[in-house]
Amino acid sequence: MVRSTEIVAILDLETTSVSKKTREFLKINEKKGIMENICEDVPKSYIICGCGEDMKIYISQLSSSTLLKRTE
Repeated sequence: MVRSTEIVAILDLETTSVSKKTREFLKINEKKGIMENICEDVPKSYIICGCGEDMKIYISQLSSSTLLKRTE
């Protein structure tokens, strides 16, 4: 569980990973150990929480629209 106040962005993995910069961002943060895969199935979205040294990225099997609805 993540507090909604900690969420910086909920992004669709398929549409945002088209960008070279986004793929690079994800690779760099995966190497740093900032990313956590919380899905058992095909990843569909990622959630960026916090910033700077407190940043954490969660990979989820839920769609970004489903996650957005759950924050409301």
